[in-house]
Parts: sequence; C-alpha cells; structure tokens
Amino acid sequence: MDRIEYIRVRQLEIAVRIWHPDAPNTVIAWHGLARHGGDFESLARKLGPQWRVIAPDTPGRGLSSWSLYPANDYLYSHYVTIALAVLDHFHIESANWVGTSMGGLLGMLLAADENTARRIHCLVLNDVGPELDGQALAEMATYFSVLKRFSTLSELQQALEQHYQGFGTLSRFEWQQMALSSGRRLPDGSWSFHYDPRISEQFVNDTPRDTWRDWQQIRCPLMVIRGEHSTLLRAESVERMQVDQPHMEVLEATGCGHAPMLNDDQQVAPLKRFLNQNGFAASTQAENPGQLIRRWWQRLIPPRG
Repeated sequence: MDRIEYIRVRQLEIAVRIWHPDAPNTVIAWHGLARHGGDFESLARKLGPQWRVIAPDTPGRGLSSWSLYPANDYLYSHYVTIALAVLDHFHIESANWVGTSMGGLLGMLLAADENTARRIHCLVLNDVGPELDGQALAEMATYFSVLKRFSTLSELQQALEQHYQGFGTLSRFEWQQMALSSGRRLPDGSWSFHYDPRISEQFVNDTPRDTWRDWQQIRCPLMVIRGEHSTLLRAESVERMQVDQPHMEVLEATGCGHAPMLNDDQQVAPLKRFLNQNGFAASTQAENPGQLIRRWWQRLIPPRG
C-alpha cells in the first residue's frame, strides 16, 4: 500500500489501506470474511495509477480494532455504518465498489437499500451473490471460529496455501507476502492468523434476510466474478442472478475456487474494462465548496515562478 488512514467509528478504529492516493478515479475494495484490505495489492497495481484503491480492514481483521462486543459489532448492519463512514471520510458521494465474498454482500446491501443505493455507482461481486451454498457457509463458520496456532511462520504459510487454494495461482512471493500480512505473534511466541476468531459469531447473531429481494432492487451497473470451481457460489445461482439482472456482466475465473484473488490479467483486464466503462462517471471525490473555490482560483491565477 502507499498510505494508511484511520477512521474512528464508535469505539473501533478502522484501518484503511490506500494505493495511488492521488489518482483521479476511485474504487472501494472490500475483503472477505477473515481476510483484510491487503489482499488487493495486486489488483491495485494492475489497475494502475489512474485508480485510487481504498481497502478498509473490517473490525476484527487485519489492522482494525477487535470488538469487545461481537454481537453488536460483527454484523452486516454495523459494517454498513462503517462503510458509510469510510465514504464520508473520503468525501465519496457514489462509489465504484469491488467486494470479495463478505465485502461483495456488503456492497450489495448498500446498493439495494433505498437509503444508501445512491452511494454505490457500480458494483462488482467477487464470488458471492444472493444465494450461497449452505454447507460451504457452515464449513467457513466452523473453520474460522477456532483459534489457529502455528509454531513457525512457515507453518502458517503452508496452512494459508492449503486453505486458500481457491484464490487461484499465486507466486511463491505472493504467498510469502500473504503470510507476512496475515500472521500475528501470540504471547507464547507462536503464530496465528490476523483476525479475531469471534468474527464467526456473525453467523449466529446476524439477522437473516431475503437477499434475493435485495438483489432484485439493485439498479446500478453490475459485474459478477465466479471462481470456476467455487463451492460457495454455484453456477446455477449465477444463471438465476442474470435472469433478475439481465444486463449484468459475468466472468468465470478459470482455475479458481472461492474466491479469485484478482491478481492476474485474465481477471483484472475484464474488471478494469468494466470500471472504465461504468466508473469514470462517478466523482471520485465530492469536494466541499471551499475545495471547489480553491481549485477554481488556482486555475484562474497561475502559480508564481
């Protein structure tokens, strides 16, 4: 990342990773259940210097605070509050949103709600949708609810490579970088993953809702990326999604499961084309009146020297 900023939402500090902070266009990239914003390093670099990529760490993950009250804070309703706080912090009126798994569902909820729909300009869902495989969800909840402990960092990396095979083809360097950003020391010197095991309580505490109805309410440009071997988002679910949203774009990421890492050209090129076609119309930063006057004055009077 090129910069990090911190946002306070109630008692929690939200760490926000930023690439190309001075780029003219912006995309919000939101990670999956037990991951963090650092997963978008490759995507940010491949999108290039025209795109500022803003990737928050959800509470309980990465560099953001862990909650003392998971039943209140590890919920989609609270993630919506945090997402709006992030948009407001960066003066983004309408966001181009790329969400992996949980991050995609969060973007979908924002785009479907009449009170927040205007904040999502276009939406990319990475291996997620309104219908998810129940067994795959149960396995995720079970896996992430138990504190993982490794004697060495190399053991942690091996566990990452095994559990996240669905990410697709990653180089040895990429796996090493993922281990460095995903590991944390425990008091006894062993290693664990950089998330709070209590994030899995979301599966118990969150309120069920009709996500198909949410899906049908979305009116912004849509793109869905599905891992070819995904166990979470079935191919028939994507077909049904396209019936409700016939104009959405679909990309199947070959050789991937849940969820494509968005780190190679076969995935990034169509995604970048979608953003170029639909995202430029969104103002990357809604400037306040003072900023607008200052910009106008700078154009009127050339700088000295």
